[in-house]
Amino acid sequence: MAKKIILALIILILLAFLALTFIGNDTVNVYIDGENVSVSTTTLSRIDIDALNHDICNLTLKAMNDTSSNATTLKNQIKKVCGSYGLDDVEINLDSSIGKDQIPVLVHVDGTSMLPTLQNGQSVLVNKTHNVHVGDIVVAESDEYGGIIKRVSDISGDSIYLTSDNKDVSYEYINGNLYEIKGITTWVDLSDIGGVVIDY
Repeated sequence: MAKKIILALIILILLAFLALTFIGNDTVNVYIDGENVSVSTTTLSRIDIDALNHDICNLTLKAMNDTSSNATTLKNQIKKVCGSYGLDDVEINLDSSIGKDQIPVLVHVDGTSMLPTLQNGQSVLVNKTHNVHVGDIVVAESDEYGGIIKRVSDISGDSIYLTSDNKDVSYEYINGNLYEIKGITTWVDLSDIGGVVIDY
């Protein structure tokens, strides 16, 4: 009888160990396709998973539009949100249409300054990264022009020189004054780069 009880206890301990091993930690899986975010959370804790997933979706959508965010900062922010729900030891899995730990963003071209490469109204897929090279097309936030899509023409330290592909120059009278209309050329800081266009 004692052997049966010991054997039953050993089996229970093994089952508990296997359950903890296979169930693992709390996990949050985030998937981004460039426009949409989906979140699924696995936990044994009694929390409002729908509210947590909703908060993580909103956080991720904001990160997609924030030039300073990247996969690491997004994961850290998600961990903080999870902590506010009582999930302190959570595994964050970030996946996307362009790979693991990448943040794709779909951006719409507004204007003709990148002709003939990009058309007005066209959608382009951007990888949120500050890893830029001369020749890349990037999305940036310019103090002078606001949100722009331009080509990297020069890099000097953290200063990035952006130019338009459209080299056409036109002239237009505005309020009786003749103005030269041409593509944008501007310097921005590396931190102003929102990402590199990877598909268009």
